[in-house]
Parts: sequence; structure tokens; C-alpha cells
Amino acid sequence: MQLALKPADSGETNKLVGLEALRFLAAFSILIFHYRHLSFVADKPVDLVPERLPLYGFLRALHESGAYGVWVFWCISGFIFFWKYRDPIAEHSIGGWKFFTLRFSRLYPLHLMTLLLVALLQSAYFNLRGCFFVYQDNDLPHFLAQLFMASEWGIVHGYSFDGPIWSVSVEVLVYLLFFLMLRATRSWLLNVVVVAACLGAAWSDLSGQLTNCLALFYIGGLAAIVRRAVDASRFRRKIEACAWLVAAIVLLVAYAARAQFDRFDFPLFVAATPILLFCLSREIKLPRMMQGAIVAAGNMTYSSYLLHFPIQIAIVLGFAVAGRPVPVYDGALFAVYLLTTLLLSYFAFRYFEAPAQRFIRSAFRKADSPTRETLKQASSA
Repeated sequence: MQLALKPADSGETNKLVGLEALRFLAAFSILIFHYRHLSFVADKPVDLVPERLPLYGFLRALHESGAYGVWVFWCISGFIFFWKYRDPIAEHSIGGWKFFTLRFSRLYPLHLMTLLLVALLQSAYFNLRGCFFVYQDNDLPHFLAQLFMASEWGIVHGYSFDGPIWSVSVEVLVYLLFFLMLRATRSWLLNVVVVAACLGAAWSDLSGQLTNCLALFYIGGLAAIVRRAVDASRFRRKIEACAWLVAAIVLLVAYAARAQFDRFDFPLFVAATPILLFCLSREIKLPRMMQGAIVAAGNMTYSSYLLHFPIQIAIVLGFAVAGRPVPVYDGALFAVYLLTTLLLSYFAFRYFEAPAQRFIRSAFRKADSPTRETLKQASSA
């Protein structure tokens, strides 16, 4: 999601710029992790040797574990939603229609564009190969589920079309629960109960993507609540120092036990990520140009997340038409893939996402105005 950051003058502090940087790194890790898609025919890699992937020695953690960036995204979303919306929703200054408008205008325009683009590109790939690229369930039911951002709601099964949208589909359900729960209570104890219930489900092997997202979202929200409380404390600096120390210890323990990482990865992320978010959400003083660059990088994350897969299809189609194998181990191709994705993501946000948001929010506001005016007239009659 887009963080609410105002332009900074030289030397201005901004509490959320650290989260923007982390958000970009999470998105970048997913781009690198999915680079191996370029070795796929249908839904399987062909003779892939991971150790030969570009910059594998330097980027090994991202090549092997970049998918964890999704969990980081979910936790950041929770922090920002509780930071920005907790009080307005609880106090009814943001109603259901406005909340829906804000979320719909942020997520849907680019999702619809990439869904249609991938449907077109997958058709071209199928005509060449007789199968689809990576995600195979590209039929009408899956298309309709994706059209309503419901691909991960249990209505259909299997990844389809622009596959990475699955994590956003889960998050949409969490947004709804977030709004409804806040209308009931804004107590931080609710965050604790939700996280504890989700962890209990994980230990009982009853968890799924929804419970994972809920746990990370609400523990991120708890970090935002704690941050607001600590900012008003005279012990703020000491608390922040302790938080950095705890974060460092957790990361060291995770590194020492990396051979068994898969056994405790989820509890580790639930414990460590909110601490990291708390630390990075402190006031950070940066020159105006540097802060602007970080904000721009953060703004590109949703675009890069949805655009990198259609870019991959375009790359493999180009090599297929040329009759050449994809040089997946070539550092030049790796650089072209990353730079193309980032460049197109920047332009997509600036010239498509942001204008579409403004247009939809303006149109929805106008559509809602007569209803509100009618209610006012009725109440005064």
C-alpha cells in the first residue's frame, strides 16, 4: 500500500521513511526470487542450477528466500493501517464507503490492467508452447475470481493469470475484518487475541494464508500502537535502543539456526518483523533528495509486484519468437529484467496508478454526495 508521506524540505524528519525503504527491499526480494521463472517451461524449471543464477553468492538469501517479502508486506500494511486508520474508523470519521473507495482506488486499477495484459500474453505463450507459463489454471472461473480479487478466498484453487495477486486477495479479506473489528473496539488487546489465535492455529497445523496474514497484519498494527505510546514517553530513546538490541539478537539466533529455519520461520517473522518496524518508524532526518528517492522507491512496490510477471512472459516470448533459449544465467539479462521492471513500475505509478486513484476517488465522492445530501434534507425535514 502507499504510505502517507509529505514532501520534505532539506533536513526534514519523517517518521515513515524507514518503512518505505523496507517496503522497497521486500518488493525487490520478490523480484529476485521470481527471476528463476525465466527457466520455466509450463510450471516447472528446466535444468535449473540455482547456484549459477546471477550474483547468487551475493544475493543467495533473496534468490532462495525472497518469497518471505510477502510476509514483510503484510506486517507493514498492518502497521500503516493502524497508524493511519485506527482512530478515524473507530470514531466513525471514516465510514465504510470512504474506506472502500480508498482501498479500491489504490488496488484495483493496476490489478485490472495487469490481469487483462497477462491474459493476452498467456494466450500468445499457449499458442507457441501448448501450455501456459508458470501459472496453469487460466480458465474462466479463475479469471472471474481474479476479476473480483477473490482468487485466494477458497472459491477456486490454484494460481492463475498474474499469480502474485494471491497475497493481495488475502489482504483484501483482512481489510474487511480490520474495519469491522475496529467498529467494535480499538483496544490493543484485540491485536493480542488475534495474533495468539493465529499462532495457535499454526501450531495446530490449522493455519492458512488468511491466518498468516491476520497474524502479521495485527502484530504490525500492535507495533504502530506501541510506537505512538512510546513517542509520548520520556524513556523513548532507551526503549528504542532496547528494541534495536532485541531485533539484532533475534536475527543472530535465526542465522545460527538457519539449517532449521523452515521449522520456525513463521513465529520468527511474527516476533521479529514488528520490532524492526518499530525501530524503523522513528523520526529519520534525511536530505530532501534522498527522502524523495526513498518515497519514490516505496511508491513503486505495488507496480513492481504486479508488473514483474507480465514482463517475464514478454521476455520468454521474445526469446521464443527469436528461436533462442533464455540465457537465465546471464548477468545482463538479470540486469535488464530488474531495471525494466523498476523503470516501468515508476512510470506506472506516476502516470497510471496515481491519476487513476485521483479519478476514482473524485468520481466516487461525487456519486456519494447526492445520497448524503438527501439524508441531510430528510433529517432536517
